[in-house]
Amino acid sequence: MFDRPPPSKPAAVDDGAASVERLCGLFDRRLAETDGNLSSEDARELKAMAAIYDLNTDRPAAEVWRDLRAVITRQAPQLAENAAPPTEVEALTLLVVEDDADAAAALTELLTEAGHRVVGPFHSAAAAEAAAALHPIDAALLDINLSDGTSGVELAGVLTRRWDVRVIFVSGDVTAAARHADMAEALVLKPYTGPQILEAVARLDVTRH
Repeated sequence: MFDRPPPSKPAAVDDGAASVERLCGLFDRRLAETDGNLSSEDARELKAMAAIYDLNTDRPAAEVWRDLRAVITRQAPQLAENAAPPTEVEALTLLVVEDDADAAAALTELLTEAGHRVVGPFHSAAAAEAAAALHPIDAALLDINLSDGTSGVELAGVLTRRWDVRVIFVSGDVTAAARHADMAEALVLKPYTGPQILEAVARLDVTRH
């Protein structure tokens, strides 16, 4: 899970928070000024960026931008596999819900070695919900498509509503992650690197309430 490099991103997306902010401002302004009717050049650029994340581009530009904006503003930075992990991060109790057994084991090992306490991993929403009722959870790392036919999105709603648990979506389903990005503190898209996961968790620690 951690040995594959993340897909390459256009410079506008990959240069950090400042570049993302500029990109968002640019397309927010252009869509507002044109009532959603982008120039052919801007429309091509938007579709090219959306295609990198496998987002459906056969729809109005405003809808494409809505989903792309959600992904790039919440996605964990594209950190290298050998990047230095965040330092001085407080240990958190993390619920892990991932229906791929190998990915779940690797994720659990990564988080445990980083000093966090892991509840799970679970492959179904029902088991994860029961565990959350029994253990104090700081945050949950959730896959979106789970093995029992349930959704990590539905589980995220239960966790935040009942126990005020913060959520990180860890998924390859970019469209679903984008549509429900407002439910999560961060998105980590598959395939991901270990440092990306740890950076997303570190952000939770910084904003811990």
